[in-house]
Formats: sequence, structure tokens, C-alpha cells
Amino acid sequence: MDLKQEINRRRTFAIISHPDAGKTTLTEKLLLYGGAIQTAGSVKGKATAKHAVSDWMELEKQRGISITSSVMQFEYDGYCINILDTPGHQDFSEDTYRTLMAADSVVMVIDAAKGIEPQTRKLFKVTAMRHIPIFTFINKLDRDARDPFELLDQLEKEFGIGTYPVNWPIGSGVDFKGVFDRDRRQIMTFNEFHRGQDKLKAIECDITDTEKLDELIGEYSRRDLVDQIELLDGASFDFDIDQVRCGKLTPVFFGSALTNFGVEPFLENFLKMTTAPLARSTKEGEVIPESENFSAFVFKIQANMNKAHRDRMTFMRICSGKFERDKEYYHVQGGRSLRLSQPQQLMADNRQIVNEAYAGDIIGVFDPGIFSIGDTICEAKHKVEFEGIPTFAPEHFAVIEHKDSLKRKQFVKGVEQIAQEGAIQIFHEPNTGMERVIVGVVGVLQFEVLEHRLKNEYNVDVIRSNMPYQFIRWIGNDGIDVAKLNLTSDTKWVQDFKGNNLLIFTSEWNINWALEKNDGLILEDFSKN
Repeated sequence: MDLKQEINRRRTFAIISHPDAGKTTLTEKLLLYGGAIQTAGSVKGKATAKHAVSDWMELEKQRGISITSSVMQFEYDGYCINILDTPGHQDFSEDTYRTLMAADSVVMVIDAAKGIEPQTRKLFKVTAMRHIPIFTFINKLDRDARDPFELLDQLEKEFGIGTYPVNWPIGSGVDFKGVFDRDRRQIMTFNEFHRGQDKLKAIECDITDTEKLDELIGEYSRRDLVDQIELLDGASFDFDIDQVRCGKLTPVFFGSALTNFGVEPFLENFLKMTTAPLARSTKEGEVIPESENFSAFVFKIQANMNKAHRDRMTFMRICSGKFERDKEYYHVQGGRSLRLSQPQQLMADNRQIVNEAYAGDIIGVFDPGIFSIGDTICEAKHKVEFEGIPTFAPEHFAVIEHKDSLKRKQFVKGVEQIAQEGAIQIFHEPNTGMERVIVGVVGVLQFEVLEHRLKNEYNVDVIRSNMPYQFIRWIGNDGIDVAKLNLTSDTKWVQDFKGNNLLIFTSEWNINWALEKNDGLILEDFSKN
């Protein structure tokens, strides 16, 4: 298979949802179809003692939520599929945002009973900014659900996007009979007893075949279905693949990931509708995937994935060409050549050394501390630099101190390594050491994760003191004497560990005070490219 053929069979997508909408369950069922795993774990450990294969961190297993993004690759029907499973919890939206930068399309999972929830809304906005294809899987039809027309209307009104139901549910909860495939005009009937163990075959049944429909789903359900399909065919958006691929029309699928109902039809339709790897923007222009020159960017860094080795992994999205193990590449931000001798593809915490990978693939490499989020790796003779990934401004702050002075080195190492992953920001007050640091996070649950990881990965117990600050700004003036600024008592001067000066505030009123009382002071939003 030549380079173009290998790249064109890649499909790289992220799965997003509000917590507990069934995202991780859907991910596992897709992996089952690809033969990547043999049995699915239980998201919260109720049905079995196993845990979701995409949730490898101990705290994730305890809480039953995804805290970090996981990367999984498998083969299905000639396609090479890369799934990026993202955190559902809003406190980890920054990790999700960076992961979406590495995806070519997005699958949005929605709870049929709850509809669009706050985190779904936030993640959709991030996705819409990139104009990438969005596919919707409305989950949990085996439970009581909202009216499907109401769910479509909510999607269209809140997201400003067209909807095209690929299939249509026949009832919900105890009255759930299955789905009607609008394209094939076939029924797939639901049997709650199979619990996802068997592949279900669609039953060919014309919508006008009253007798057969009554036999399959009952007269009452048949009447409802006929009325709804007639309304849908006359009033819904027409299917337009170009509108799908620019993120203006979302194909909608109904099913039940837990019972495995509707997952395989979703996967098969999704693979036909979504795109091969997309072109990427660089400071030098657009890079196309089929280019013979290798290029990639760093979108995620994770320390201590392997407890035995305490290593640090950097995840790269390959944007163009073919990656070859042990070949020399160029690290643009580091300004030097390097060899990535042990590239790996991952299935949660399971790893496999790979000798080659292609545009669209995600690879993990060992990182001695040289990479940062957004870095570019490419051919030395064909240097490019991908556009940077903005950092979210922290909204919560706390002082973190180690309890045991003998553990200072472990404390410093742990805080610095975790900060390099991009989930937290660390600061200090001028002229103070690392005995106490100020940590800024987007969501408060990040504090709990930090404490848990310092304890379990670095053997350090810490004391956390929450601070009242909510806003942070860079000081844009070079050479300014910050100590002489006229600031309110609830404004604090801090520095990052590159020596940059910043101010943290308890309110926007204090920001305006600082600008009014200090003529010429420049305050910049906290983001970097």
C-alpha cells in the first residue's frame, strides 16, 4: 500500500460528552467491534470488577470518570481508526480542548433523557470553532427518553446546526422496540436480553407493510412510527455530505451503548461519512497529509503512565507523511535534531512499539523533559511550525506546601512535571523558593488530582490552602518596577518559573483599579501560542 492509500484509510476522531452520558461505554463497544479488546469494562464497576479500558489512572477508576485523554487505535473493515477519548468532567476541559486539536472529527454523545447538558454545550463551541465534522449519538434509549423531535430541536436551536437522523427510535425505556434505518428503510429490533453479546441483523420491512410491522413492533408502535417518519421525511434537513464535512449538519444516531444496540450501524455509517486526515495550518502555510515530508505536533504530555518506570510520555499527532522509527527528525522549538527510538501506539496503559506510522496516527514517545504542548517535530530539510495551542487562564488558585521538609526534591520534581503536562499552572511569590508554590487551575477537581498524584506517584503529602483569586493577567511592560505599583490589598504579584511577572485578582473591579491607578500599565490576557 502506498503512502496516500495508508493515509486515506485513517480516521481520527474524538469522543465528547457530559459526564455519565455513556461516552466511555460507547468507546469500549467500538473497540469490541474492532477486536481491540475482548470484554468491556464497567464504567463504575457495578456489573463487573473491571474498569473502563480507556481510564487507566487510579483516581479515574475510583471515581468512574475520565480525567485524562486516552488514545486507542484499532482496525475495522479496512480502516485504521484512532479514537481520542476525552475527559467528560468540566474541570478537565483544557485537556479536552487540546485533544480536539488533534482530531479530524468529533462524536458527541448525548443522554436521551437529559438532552444537551452544560459540558456538552461548552465542548461543542470549541469543536464548532474548527469547523470539523460533528456526529451525534443519542444514547440510553433502553431507558425512558425525551421525545426525539424535542432532542433534534434542542440541537438545532442551541448549536445552530442542522440535524439529519440516520435512524429513528421506536419508543424508549420498557417500550423501546428498536430503530428504523431511514436510508435502507429497514427495522432493527431491540432485545434487552442479548445485553450486547450478539450482533443483530436488520429486518427488511417496508414502512407500508402494516401486517409485518404489527408483528414486529405492535400496532401502537407501528402507528407512531409511520406518523413520525412521514413528518421527518417532509420536514427534516436533507442529507448533504459537504455540509456534514464542514460541521454545519450533524448526522444523528439513536441507540444504547450499554446494550450494544445501534453501535455497529453507527460505526459503519460514521466511517463512510467522516473524512480522512485533514490539512493543517502552519506559520509557513498549509501542510497536506499526503506530503512526503513528515511533520507532527505535541498535543499532550503525561508523566508516570507506567508505574514501574515513572516515565513521561509525549503524544504527537502526525500531520503529514510517514514516521519511521530511529530516523532523525528536527524539534523546531528546541532547535535540534533528535531520534525517537521507541515510538509507541497505546491502548490506554498498554503499549506497543511501532516502526512506522502515518498522517492521522497518534504516537507516544519517551520525553526526558524537552517537549512542551504545541511543539513541532518535522524533517530537518523541510522545517514547518504548527500554530500554537492556547493555554486556558486559571480560575482557581491555592498555595501548595509539602508537609515533610525531607521530601522537598520529590515535591519540586512532582509539581514541575505535572505542570509541564499543561493541566495546572505554577507560580511563586517573588524572592521565595519552591517550599510553597501557588497553583492555578481551570477546575477545582484539578487540585484533588494534583494532591492524589503527588501522594501516589511522588510519595509527597501536601497542605493546600485555597486562595480567593479568580483572574490572572500578564504584565506587558518590560522593565517595570512591579513592587511600586499601586494595587489593592486583594491583588497579588506572582511570577512564573521563567521569571515573567503576573498579577492575580479577586475581581474584575480590581483589574480596572490597577489600570486606572497605574498610568501606562499594560495587562494582557493569560494565553500563549
